[in-house]
Amino acid sequence: MPTPTKGPRLGGGPAHERLMLANLAAALFEHKRITTTVTKAKRLKPYAERLVTFAKRGDLSSRRRVLGLISDKGIVHELFTDIAGAVANRDGGYTRITKIGNRKGDNAPMAVIELVLEPVSPKQAVVAEATAAAKKDAEKAAPAAEEAAPVAEEEVVEAEAPETEAEAPEAEAAETEEAPAAEEKK
Repeated sequence: MPTPTKGPRLGGGPAHERLMLANLAAALFEHKRITTTVTKAKRLKPYAERLVTFAKRGDLSSRRRVLGLISDKGIVHELFTDIAGAVANRDGGYTRITKIGNRKGDNAPMAVIELVLEPVSPKQAVVAEATAAAKKDAEKAAPAAEEAAPVAEEEVVEAEAPETEAEAPEAEAAETEEAPAAEEKK
């Protein structure tokens, strides 16, 4: 797990900080979102994301490492089955911190830390879809280019024959249609 920082801890020694982060992470995985101070939320974020990364691996050694930190088997099971499945296609950023203002009693800055269980952003999905479409068009253009080569030979044969005024514009139109297709390949 991340090494505790030097200097002041979150209200105690390093052992107390480790226990506090483990309890906060367990509450986060159980309830999917918790309200805490901004400082605790910022310290919890890398800790919780590392546990989610272990859960995504899903092997026995990862489960045992997480069980060494979070003692509730039910929460660990939920982490490895539900949460890991929900974030399987996400490369990182499993948590989100939103500041909500100050606490009434002591005016401490508060924040909500929550798991990001939504699918990857629509913008990334659109980019992936456009990339797939471009690849598909390139595959379609390759056979079209092979078909265009015999057509070019036919045009040469027609060019040798005497042309009428009606055939000349059609040949020019065919050449202009092939030019953009060649540019798209590059």
